[in-house]
Amino acid sequence: MAAIRHRLEAEKGEWLIYVVDAGQGLHFQTIFSGARKAGWYKPQQKRVEHVGFGVVLGEDRKKFKTRSGETVRLVDLLDEGLKRAGLKLKEKERDKVLTEEELKEAQIAVAYGCIKYADLSHNRIGDYVFSFDKMLDDKGNTAAYLLYAYMRIRSIARLANVSDTALAKAAMSTSVDLNHPKEWKLAKCILKFPDVVIKMHEDLLIHSLCDYLYELTTAFTEFYDNCYCVEKDRKTGEILKINMGRLLLCEAAGNTILAGFNILGIKPVSRM
Repeated sequence: MAAIRHRLEAEKGEWLIYVVDAGQGLHFQTIFSGARKAGWYKPQQKRVEHVGFGVVLGEDRKKFKTRSGETVRLVDLLDEGLKRAGLKLKEKERDKVLTEEELKEAQIAVAYGCIKYADLSHNRIGDYVFSFDKMLDDKGNTAAYLLYAYMRIRSIARLANVSDTALAKAAMSTSVDLNHPKEWKLAKCILKFPDVVIKMHEDLLIHSLCDYLYELTTAFTEFYDNCYCVEKDRKTGEILKINMGRLLLCEAAGNTILAGFNILGIKPVSRM
């Protein structure tokens, strides 16, 4: 009680967030209720909330621990993630097309991004099963899938020899004609982003952003499979036509995914 009073009155806190496991929910309800009755804050003027979280389970559905029964240290978890991400990239023979520096950057991005995303993509209130194999899978709602999708989006304009400057100039004068159903679907999905952020701000449930990013990348994949952005000669590979409106739609999707990554603390790379 002394701590919450100090934070509200001495430190002039306007929004207090207590990130403590869900098992302490009743304790914080009692503290918050007591602070309100004491007249230290009014819910209409200040936010005081308990952000509870569940337990991380191993694949045996017991508390996530080492074989010896000890708590898994974060540094060991990150090191294991780096090791497995490196093996996954080599399994896909990315070491044959990436430089040593690019491979290292991709390894770090995949490992750390996947561990963060595996934690944040689940409803924090419930328990969840931690699995490295599922976490590093490049299919489904995982950071690996999102990172690959983002990289592909960014490569479209680059492979068409359209610079960022040219895209910015085109955005000032080129209309984006949403004639195909998949264009409409992608555009509407992009426009949902502000609502997702507002909802997340209100309920403090970050997994809704992860669900949205997966929905957006899925919508983009459907759009890309059905709507050409760059038309090439099948024999020579020469670029015949560039649909600038669709490239701008790709750019909007990429920028939205990047904004989501920034919120989640995930760092993408240009090549993977």
